[in-house]
Amino acid sequence: MVEAWYMDDSQEDQRAPHRQRPNRAVSLEQLRRLSVVYRRLDADNYETDPCLKEIRRAENYSWMDIVTIHKDKLPNYEEKIKTFYEEHLHLDDEIRYILEGSGYFDVRDKDDKWIRISMEKGDMITLPAGIYHRFTLDENNYVKAMRLFVGEPVWTAYNRPADDFPARKQYMEFLAEETH
Repeated sequence: MVEAWYMDDSQEDQRAPHRQRPNRAVSLEQLRRLSVVYRRLDADNYETDPCLKEIRRAENYSWMDIVTIHKDKLPNYEEKIKTFYEEHLHLDDEIRYILEGSGYFDVRDKDDKWIRISMEKGDMITLPAGIYHRFTLDENNYVKAMRLFVGEPVWTAYNRPADDFPARKQYMEFLAEETH
């Protein structure tokens, strides 16, 4: 089961857990209210998993690839790690399914506070278009993930501030409705 918590303000290694003391856990329901969707799947059988096949059909995830983030597997590793950790948004949903290893997705809540979501093998997450977020490996320094897209893949990240994009405005409207 996925675990999430509010982050501390420490500037130490981004791969550290960064838990507040005492820990302030974040529930799946709290993530859902941010439009972050979590699923647990069978990563050992992802090639033939009927649950994954059904999710791809239902959500129209027609394109996928697999990326390995490790210093020996990813060209320009150091540069890519820094880029992934810059706060940004996308104009489309970001869907990631962890097949091996682990890492963290950080998302901003409605009050602009960081929530860290610990992802490991079998975890699938959907981050909505317009949410500010970032990704980092954890201290294991390795993740193999499936990336899923509706239609042709778009990897464009818009670093903060990017508040004028329609996707961001729509997301902010969604958050405003969630708080009423």
